Amino acid sequence: MKIDNFNITKESPVFIIAELSANHNGSLETAIETIKAAKRTGADAIKLQTYTADTMTIDCEKDDFKIKGTVWDGKNLYKLYQEAYTPWEWHEALFKAAAEEGLVCFSSPFDKTAVDFLENLNAPAYKIASFEITDIPLIEYVASKGKPVILSTGIAEKEDIELALDACKRMGNNDIALLKCTSSYPAPIEEANMVMVKDLAERYNVISGLSDHTMGSTVPIVATCFGAKIIEKHFILNHSVGEADASFSLDEKEFTEMVTAVREAEKAIGKVNYSLTEKQKKGKVFSRSLYVVKDIKKGEKFTHENVKSIRPGFGLHPKHYNEIIGNTAKKSFNKGDRMDPLN
Repeated sequence: MKIDNFNITKESPVFIIAELSANHNGSLETAIETIKAAKRTGADAIKLQTYTADTMTIDCEKDDFKIKGTVWDGKNLYKLYQEAYTPWEWHEALFKAAAEEGLVCFSSPFDKTAVDFLENLNAPAYKIASFEITDIPLIEYVASKGKPVILSTGIAEKEDIELALDACKRMGNNDIALLKCTSSYPAPIEEANMVMVKDLAERYNVISGLSDHTMGSTVPIVATCFGAKIIEKHFILNHSVGEADASFSLDEKEFTEMVTAVREAEKAIGKVNYSLTEKQKKGKVFSRSLYVVKDIKKGEKFTHENVKSIRPGFGLHPKHYNEIIGNTAKKSFNKGDRMDPLN
């Protein structure tokens, strides 16, 4: 998968996305400052959400349209989206600001009109939000544009994932990534289920990753260790912005710490290799080897009392210990002498 100048493979570094979402508090200036801050954290990309209240739902006060069981409890869907959306007239300025910072900028479209709008801005990829993974006509339309498609699996059962993948492939688009996501805001860490990152990659032969709504950096680090190649996390300039997604977003300091931790985790994973580095080879001097621990006269026998396996490692390998014990010394030894093959 290639998004702008980033090649994302199973061997590449993690592609880290800062999700702007609603964290602009209705201010274009705040949104642009957030993009600049995202660059400072070490993120690779900034992601927007492209919708209006009218493309998401209808203006209706019936109980069905009231939110329950989330941080937005009691809110009316239409009113929430009116408050949270990123104005479409900002998008060009936000794409430009990201380009100036050297960040990839793309978005989650929530209907066909948003896709058309983003096509005019030359969006390099598309993200399907977790609640839209069942919207097969939308996924087909997105996939038809021939750009990389990143799918969040938040509410998806196995059949939903497979329907979404089939929709992309039906449009001739095999440039797909699947992100493990827990659609809870914030998400309990015990529901993160990061083993799924590895399973998604292996089961569906795609790039896999994480769209994270847990608190802190633990889950992104674990995801990295399970092979995540894309990590998306909500980002806020600072918590005083206080927008709809603030409670499960990381600020600049926290996001920077997460990026650092992910990069360190990548280094720690390494590769299967049983050979030693030069530093490790030098460390072998602190391993055990065979030494004389009591003076031995020529003609005396080597015993458990006068030869032992001890540190340092300059003497004979301990694997020869039982071969030596009981043999006769051909010369005299002083305490602290190394045993060697000529003894």
